[in-house]
Amino acid sequence: MKDYKVETLIYYSKFSFDRNHLAKASKAGIQAKLKEYGRNGWRLVSTDAASFGSAMYIYLYFEK
Repeated sequence: MKDYKVETLIYYSKFSFDRNHLAKASKAGIQAKLKEYGRNGWRLVSTDAASFGSAMYIYLYFEK
């Protein structure tokens, strides 16, 4: 039987003229989580994202 886990990452918007500042700011944090889970034998199976107010929620779904 496989185990499943969901990791939620939250990034907050700030005033910027760069439309992609959230994507750029979140890249390092997401990559760190992928490496952390990968070292422990977890495999990324799906992702999702949602915006609420000035926050962006990123969901990473892993299985082992």
